[in-house]
Amino acid sequence: MSRPPFPPFNAETAVEKVRLAEDAWNGQDPEKVALAYTPESRWRNRSEFIRGREEIVTFLTSKWEREQEYRLIKELWAFRDNRIAVRFAYEWRDQTGQWFRSHGNENWEFDESGLMRYRAASINDQPISAASRLFHWSARRRPDSHPGLSALGL
Repeated sequence: MSRPPFPPFNAETAVEKVRLAEDAWNGQDPEKVALAYTPESRWRNRSEFIRGREEIVTFLTSKWEREQEYRLIKELWAFRDNRIAVRFAYEWRDQTGQWFRSHGNENWEFDESGLMRYRAASINDQPISAASRLFHWSARRRPDSHPGLSALGL
């Protein structure tokens, strides 16, 4: 199995890899998302340590049950060889109706076939009002015309 674009990344392929990841996560299909990672992929997500596709599927299933109306924007921060650094923000509401904007950074490392073998994510949650939301689109994929993080001042 492979997942283009492949390392080593250049500016164009790094941006493409980030957008493909954003699109997949906004699709909220844990099984499909997990296929972008190596079978033995290692994650650190906040304080959780996850290993392998089965644990990724379990983690994402639980995440998207809790984080309703999830909308994510990722932006390339830096890249080199087979590594990409990303900053991101996503908006979601909990079961009580409270909205949040979660801000974070991720470090990614890919194998030669373009599968992610390592992901480290640091994330902070900020409660926001419904009126403060900035991520407004109805389909799972963010429209190309919707502003990114820098354009939104995030």
